Amino acid sequence: MHALIVFCHPEPRSFNGALKDVAVETLQRQGYRVEVSDLYAEGFDPLERPSHYGERAEPGTFLPLTEQRHAYEGGFLPADVKREIERLERADLVILQFPLWWHAQPAMLKGWFDRVFVYGGLYSGRMRYDRGRFPEKRVMLSVTTGAPAPTFTRHGRSGHIVALLWPIHYSLYYLGVSVLPPQVTYGVQGGGLSYQDEAAFRERLEAEKAAWARRLEGLEDEAAIPFAGWDDWDEQGVLKAEHPRAWQL
Repeated sequence: MHALIVFCHPEPRSFNGALKDVAVETLQRQGYRVEVSDLYAEGFDPLERPSHYGERAEPGTFLPLTEQRHAYEGGFLPADVKREIERLERADLVILQFPLWWHAQPAMLKGWFDRVFVYGGLYSGRMRYDRGRFPEKRVMLSVTTGAPAPTFTRHGRSGHIVALLWPIHYSLYYLGVSVLPPQVTYGVQGGGLSYQDEAAFRERLEAEKAAWARRLEGLEDEAAIPFAGWDDWDEQGVLKAEHPRAWQL
């Protein structure tokens, strides 16, 4: 089994870095071959732009999807994108490790989605959702937040964590992967301080690391988040009237 951890934090000694290290150690003990894609350390360029493509399909106008497909089919994708796709292809399990910034993933990770999820290669109009390219892969988010857990409930001041993470989960499902429920570590401050006293805070973070390790040890028994698929939608792309959840619309 092969695991890929996509690590997105500018400070390797951060708590996100510690969670990444826990994942590496725990998965290796379970027999996984573990690979880490450290986006900041490797200098991944998150910006999709014309200069990435030396041989253009449309030299006069930059159409990102057109150029992505042209480069994929021609075998001349940018080197960093090609590297990341190869890492994805090797992985049975993918973990995205990142802090929640401005109610979403950091721009670096969003840019990774923009550039690595190549049109014509990793998805297309026909190859997406439950007909996507990677039905055998499992993907999960490991996310840290600055505010405490109660604020991320349905009526909390930080926003409902399910709604905040939904766009990321749905983008992953777009590739056809099985998306596992996220691991969310609440109340983590970038500088190592919290609303609590520092000793108690550090003790809690050690407990969070242990909980993360225990979760990783039991992943094989976890069910994926359920999503609707092509057979559930009508010609307008809406849940069919007879679908059990249609009443919720």
